[in-house]
Amino acid sequence: MVISSYEENGFKPEAQKKKKGGFITMPFIIANEAFEKVASYGLLSNMILYLIKDYRMGLAQGQNILFLWNAATNFLPVVGALVADSYLGRYLTITIGSIFSFLGISILWLTAMIPQAKPGPCDPRTQTCESTSSLQYLILISSFILMSIGAGGVRPCSLAFGADQIDNKDNPMNKRMLERFFGWYYAAAAVAVVLAFTGIVYIQDHLGWKVGFGIPALLMFLSAALFLIASSFYIKAKVKRNLFSSFVQVIVVVYKHRRMTLPSPDSSITWYTLKDSERHIPTDKLRFMNKACIVKNPEDIGLDGVALNPWNLCTVDQVEELKTLIRVLPLWSTAIMMSVNMSQGSFGLLQARSMDRRLIGSFEIPAGSFSMFTIGTIVIWVLLYDRVLLPLASKIRGKQVQIGVKERMGMGLFCSLLAMVVSAIVEHVRRTKAIEQGFRDNPSGVLDMSAYWLVPQHILSGLAEALNSIAQTEFYYSEFPKSMSSIASAMFGLGMAFANLLASAILSTVDNVTSKGGKESWTSSNINKGHFESYYWLLAIMSAANLFYYLVCSRAYGPCVEQRNGFRVEDKKDSTPSEEELLPVK
Repeated sequence: MVISSYEENGFKPEAQKKKKGGFITMPFIIANEAFEKVASYGLLSNMILYLIKDYRMGLAQGQNILFLWNAATNFLPVVGALVADSYLGRYLTITIGSIFSFLGISILWLTAMIPQAKPGPCDPRTQTCESTSSLQYLILISSFILMSIGAGGVRPCSLAFGADQIDNKDNPMNKRMLERFFGWYYAAAAVAVVLAFTGIVYIQDHLGWKVGFGIPALLMFLSAALFLIASSFYIKAKVKRNLFSSFVQVIVVVYKHRRMTLPSPDSSITWYTLKDSERHIPTDKLRFMNKACIVKNPEDIGLDGVALNPWNLCTVDQVEELKTLIRVLPLWSTAIMMSVNMSQGSFGLLQARSMDRRLIGSFEIPAGSFSMFTIGTIVIWVLLYDRVLLPLASKIRGKQVQIGVKERMGMGLFCSLLAMVVSAIVEHVRRTKAIEQGFRDNPSGVLDMSAYWLVPQHILSGLAEALNSIAQTEFYYSEFPKSMSSIASAMFGLGMAFANLLASAILSTVDNVTSKGGKESWTSSNINKGHFESYYWLLAIMSAANLFYYLVCSRAYGPCVEQRNGFRVEDKKDSTPSEEELLPVK
């Protein structure tokens, strides 16, 4: 078998790499990410209240806008990862993203500061209210768009850019240094989210939107400023590889060679490979795609071993990268329904506002801070899983116990199903009590029922995310070759983007169908007149169907890398984990 090769393009270390980077850059990079998290997550919790009260939107309309905003925020990091890895580089992408985020949050703050930027107050004599103008809508939506573009630049690159500063394969302490960086990075991200869901939410509830939006704008300014201050200290790797073009080339070459008959496996075949290729022979999965890497004519390869026309011949690695992406898509799609369930936070906010939220004496937990129970569950699970549960189970059984990634993904989907069932039951009890206590026409009234009945569904949602989301990311990193690490880190966010779009479609359909004939919609702005318990039951039924779909996809996929090799992902290779693993679904 003849194999041609050439040196693979990629990020090559510069001569300055030895002089720049290091832990001196870490505070600036971590601060940039942490402040961005506080600013963006701090705006999310109470935003539905701002849209309903200040822009006079209905619940369904406001929630759909938030779904679309979140979809863009989760999708654009995929675009940002491709742009950074293929064109601009991580430093410039983070810089542009930080500036866009600051502009977006500043415009949102101006909508609270400038009275003309939103509808005026209602006339108490005539009970008429001014409707939102097209220009006011445009200003509001433009702020969301700018923030989404900013997130698309910062989030996919920040962690990898930080790793670039200290990743030195010649350093025997390299792995330990990366572990320290990841630890500080995730700790800062977790603290940022906690501050967002507690401090920022509390400020918005007690000091109003002007201060509540102004502080995130200030934090985002500090985020961009601190990152730029250390510009001269950063290692800025040059971009020399375009992964997106690689995928397109494979598709084009496969189409060109669609009429080619594949030789039998036993025949002599010349495969086109790279010098540092992970594979020299393609797999039998999606075998028809192997046509793209067969060398039909030796003259197609130059004297330097490079294909004269990359649109006529692709390497084995290129083909296998696209194969891997295609094969994981069915399993990836099974997590979308869980993210749909996790994105129902605005409804939980309205439920919490209608219930008794007193904790100690007269102190009340803000309704927007109940998401902390989800985050707390995730953090506790992550801390206990590796340090307590697995060692204890291994000690009891007398051998090492490890739960596979696909098993954890399935367990997470089951917990998400249970969360919807519990949500439906609790909402049925809450609505019944609201009607009994005379609050049918008063959705703002606080009924005699503790809001802490909502905690179990938050705990189940946290378990679902801790099990499924982290396992998802491990699965992508283990299945994808190292050259696709940026795609692996973006897969989870891409799933959340599709989930937000699906959630918007489900909500719109339910609202339109259930409000026909003048009936009160299930998702009415008056939650005491609506039937949110029926909406939750619908999501529970869809989650049950999705769980069955997952079992089918998991069986069809076959064993994953950890099952084939018999060891954990962490022992296989040193990959940068996704920052979404410890953060809540938006």
